[in-house]
Amino acid sequence: MSVASLFGFSAPVEIKIQLTDTEQIQRKTFNLIVDRSQPVQKLPLYFDREPVRGKVSIKASQGKRLEHNGVRVECVGSIVIFNDSSQSKEFLCLSQELAAPGEVLKPNMEFEFRNVEKQYECYYGINVQLRYFVRVVVARRMGNLVKESDILVRSYDPPKEVTPHSIKMEVGIEDCLHIEFEYNKSTYHLKDVIVGKIFFLLVRIKIKYMELCIVRRETTGFAPNTYNESETVSKFEIMDGAPVRGEIIPIRLFLGGYDLTPTFRDINKRFSVRYYLNLVLYDEENRRYYKQQEIFLYRLPEDDGLPKETRERERDTD
Repeated sequence: MSVASLFGFSAPVEIKIQLTDTEQIQRKTFNLIVDRSQPVQKLPLYFDREPVRGKVSIKASQGKRLEHNGVRVECVGSIVIFNDSSQSKEFLCLSQELAAPGEVLKPNMEFEFRNVEKQYECYYGINVQLRYFVRVVVARRMGNLVKESDILVRSYDPPKEVTPHSIKMEVGIEDCLHIEFEYNKSTYHLKDVIVGKIFFLLVRIKIKYMELCIVRRETTGFAPNTYNESETVSKFEIMDGAPVRGEIIPIRLFLGGYDLTPTFRDINKRFSVRYYLNLVLYDEENRRYYKQQEIFLYRLPEDDGLPKETRERERDTD
């Protein structure tokens, strides 16, 4: 027995995970930033109840035999809260044994998880991530070897109750400023267009310019100890210069050019993601006047270049 073997050290091990499909499935892939500190990843798109299949290869360098206490593969759904690890959770974990302890490993070990429930859409945010991934664990006496491979899960069901209605609101400072603004609706898909108008009814302060912002707000934790993380996704200047009484400013904002996700509400009782339209006016002394309105976003198949009839379809469970 060598000194390296005696103390549990061994040659480097290469673990590869290859996801596979039946010949009938042409799987779409997307380039996404899963970790903001890492390069873009190319992820395959999966649907709820669709099986996850693949094969695993494990090789020790120089052709040496790998000493192990068992090899397993897992299909995992995980929510990670970065500012409070106690709230993180693996809400899905299916497991299959690929090799018993000490067993000589096959060149390619196949796996299949059938009828996998994927009830949530993936989300990669500032303070929270919801991921689905395949994880291979090689159990060893001196510490496990782990390899992960992400998959992308998205939902294309529109909101169950979408009642189109316009949004009408007012911004005002007594005897100084009175503005009414109107948006054509409150619910939009990710490639939609926000159409609206701004009416200046009273202007007695010197407005320098006005912009419309889309703000994304992540909320984690449980009341009353909730934590909010806001991010301005876009800023759209809709007016430069002083308006006059009676002036009408049109709004036309195309959502397709921005990095947006659907609205998520109380996902697994751990986080929510909401979107707001923030109308901001600046006067000549750089004072800000603003009004915020929540909007609801959802994803259509066409938003991802998929056929219109694509939905959360029934999957083969053979």
